[in-house]
Amino acid sequence: MWSLIRDFLAFLKQEKKWWLVPLVCLLLLLAAIIVFGSSAALAPFMYPFM
Repeated sequence: MWSLIRDFLAFLKQEKKWWLVPLVCLLLLLAAIIVFGSSAALAPFMYPFM
C-alpha cells in the first residue's frame, strides 16, 4: 500500500502533475462517504450533509 502511494508521489513529482492531488483526494473522500454512508448506523448522522 505504501509503495503505491510512494510511486504515485514520485510520478507527480517527475511529471509535474500536481493538479491531480486535489482530484485524487476528492475521489477518496467521496469513496469514504459512500462506504461509510451505506451502513445503517451512520446514515442518520450523515443525512443532513447530503
